[in-house]
Amino acid sequence: MLRKIPGFKDTFLIGNVLEICLPPENGINFFEAVEGRDDEYIMMYAKKKRTAMLDLLILAQQEGLINSIGIEEEVDTFMFEGHDTTAAGLSYCLMLLANHPYIQDKVFVEQREIFGDTKRTATLKDLNAMHYLDRCIKESFRLYPPVPFISRWMNESVTLSNYTVPAGTSCNIHIYDLHRSELLYPNPSLFDPDRFLPENVAKRHHYAYIPFSAGPRNCIGQKFAMMVMKSIVSGIIRNFELHPVTTCSDLRFQVDLILRNSEPVYIKFTKREIAI
Repeated sequence: MLRKIPGFKDTFLIGNVLEICLPPENGINFFEAVEGRDDEYIMMYAKKKRTAMLDLLILAQQEGLINSIGIEEEVDTFMFEGHDTTAAGLSYCLMLLANHPYIQDKVFVEQREIFGDTKRTATLKDLNAMHYLDRCIKESFRLYPPVPFISRWMNESVTLSNYTVPAGTSCNIHIYDLHRSELLYPNPSLFDPDRFLPENVAKRHHYAYIPFSAGPRNCIGQKFAMMVMKSIVSGIIRNFELHPVTTCSDLRFQVDLILRNSEPVYIKFTKREIAI
């Protein structure tokens, strides 16, 4: 099967990579098990042993499918996307909490419920218990998605709202505007973490919220990004009260791949009398 895997520069035999990364287990032949499946299904959903990204790249290099420069480019992209975007998202999330003290207080109460009076480091179990903080972060991503738009190349013609978009068209998806549509989010400019209560999420279209894109080309690091955001915001809220300096109305965005304000985003930190 010839296929261009996202992130690689050339088209190559997908079978060779899968045979390397997904060896037969318990006597089951992988290609027989997924016979008749679409190759995107094989890459995205087949339940087999997973290989770390760098290991996959090195194995592909040994097969002559990518060179050292290609590996460097892939790692550079991964590092950039994993840090610059998270830093931008963190700035806007903290700004929103500073400007909405009653929501910030609810985040702090949740932290007290999880940690009590201890100063221990958060565990994965703790992060998973931060349900309200999770909703706050998701709502901040809705209002200020770190990547405000994405582009997709149309491999085939698609009909959208009675208009035919021909194959070969570059389609730009404006995530920032999508997330602020009144058809999807009543009073869209309001910072309301309860939009992400399970019962409210279930009412919306699956693609109404796509800060990490969606489908086969979605963000490879979205779960890690959420863990990083929770860890940092949790540590800050446990120790500091946030007070507004920059407000939402002060923001003036500039054209960039990342949603950047033209000026620094300022927040005042006050040490809590009883930190946890």
